[in-house]
Amino acid sequence: MSDLPRKAVTRTAKLAALPLGFAGRATWGLGKRIVGESAELVGREVQQRTAEQLFKVLGELKGGAMKFGQALSVFESALPEEIAGPYRAALTKLQEAAPPMPTRTVHAVLEERLGEDWRELFLEFEEKPSAAASIGQVHRAVWSDGREVAVKVQYPGAGEALLSDLNQLGRFARLLGPLVPGIDVKPLITELRDRVSEELDYGLEAQAQRAHAEEFMDDPDVVVPDVVHQCDQVLITEWMDGVPLSEVISDGTQEQRDRAGQLLARFLFSGPARTGLLHADPHPGNFRLLPGCPDGEGDWRLGVLDFGTVDRLPGGLPTPIGTSLRMTLDGEAEAVYELLCTEGFVKESIELDPDAVLDYLLPIIEPAQAEEFTFTRGWMRSQAARIGDPRSPAYQLAKQLNLPPAYLLIHRVTLSTIGVLCQLGATVRLREELEEWLPGFDPEKRPEENLEEDLEEESAAEA
Repeated sequence: MSDLPRKAVTRTAKLAALPLGFAGRATWGLGKRIVGESAELVGREVQQRTAEQLFKVLGELKGGAMKFGQALSVFESALPEEIAGPYRAALTKLQEAAPPMPTRTVHAVLEERLGEDWRELFLEFEEKPSAAASIGQVHRAVWSDGREVAVKVQYPGAGEALLSDLNQLGRFARLLGPLVPGIDVKPLITELRDRVSEELDYGLEAQAQRAHAEEFMDDPDVVVPDVVHQCDQVLITEWMDGVPLSEVISDGTQEQRDRAGQLLARFLFSGPARTGLLHADPHPGNFRLLPGCPDGEGDWRLGVLDFGTVDRLPGGLPTPIGTSLRMTLDGEAEAVYELLCTEGFVKESIELDPDAVLDYLLPIIEPAQAEEFTFTRGWMRSQAARIGDPRSPAYQLAKQLNLPPAYLLIHRVTLSTIGVLCQLGATVRLREELEEWLPGFDPEKRPEENLEEDLEEESAAEA
């Protein structure tokens, strides 16, 4: 029944061919330079060919290869336009679809998990999948009570495929790194690998989705489909139509882009405050724009899918994030540096110049300085170039900073969301969302004297 293990040799061969292709193109590039062509132009062409091959291979595979490709795809806006342009379509495809598994395999899983009479649970069941992702695919159906539902069926052997792909990708992470300036690929692969067991557990996913569906029920801005039924390898939720965010990115009006961006930022910061959970897979395939309701402030609402990866934050986002952001905006270099040291962002063995740290942080938090900020690919590229250029002071300082484990997923989700906002080209009132939802950012909502107590409580909890 397990189609993925039977194809393991093919998958391994395709992934193994990637570093060989990189090496071949490097040799080709050296030859071009020997005959006198510009090193910059040759390097750009090598990078473009490498990226095209990488995303072509990742797009043909499920499992960890596709998961990695989706995680990378949200950083597409950090790439130079001449590099990003040729394979932007391939990235969009990664965000929405993957090759489906055979119908007989789907039926076998449903029979094993729902029983031999599984068809009696549905009034209708569409054999052709409506969407396919890294570890499962979705079929549209009508539940026995008449509700339209999405039936998510996990690929047999998905866990083995995820681990195998990510282990192999990890072996040549150093070669993949230059494709996305400013992004360290190795920790990304490690984090994806560490969360395999959680993502495969549809029970945990159902719990997270139910919590969001209950909290956002009748919300004027955010829609989360409720869970109808769940068992091993099968998750059935209410169906949700809408315009995929990938289509808004490619063809949406500016009004749609701005509204989607505002609601995406609102969901990012309000979700942990309202549910104690952070949706940790913010690629465009997991969001929809839906027609608004009469009580809403705009014409569109944000539909949110796929709660397979979440960060559990019982107290919401950590207060030091908001406090350090506010102090950075106020130019309090010494206080910012002291807080970063307390939280473990600066190791005890390292001493840095507080003013240099402030200079490093200010461009990153530029979107929080103004009443509204327009996220663009150009801005994202400038940040990536500033941090990714080995000759720049920002690069040297970034190499000395440390990312504590408790902040790893929060950091990736924030970066990924910013990447999507830049793909949208959205103008967003980010400061408004920070003041409303981020603990520690608004001193009137979170008095400064409570900070030390919060830090002691968090340290005790970790211990």
